[in-house]
Amino acid sequence: MTIDILTDDDSTTLKLEGRLDTTTAPSLESVIKELSEDTMFLTIDMEGIQYISSAGLRVLLVAQKKMNALNGKLKVTNVCDVVMDVLQMTGFADILEIE
Repeated sequence: MTIDILTDDDSTTLKLEGRLDTTTAPSLESVIKELSEDTMFLTIDMEGIQYISSAGLRVLLVAQKKMNALNGKLKVTNVCDVVMDVLQMTGFADILEIE
């Protein structure tokens, strides 16, 4: 998986491509944990993600908790139908802002 990081003032966009699974989730988690405390808006652009495992779901939860701790906002964008089905079945669609 590749992660492109785009920052602008108090917002960060993580553009993902590949599979978000047990092998790649630690890389994303590391990027999220290293976000500046000035980050108030985090967007995870999943346009290039066609598969997500439970490890990937856990990292999305880590991102939500991090943004809650910073009093910030997390938005997940460009989710394909297959990944959206997983988010809906697991209840993540109810706790994440998805566009």
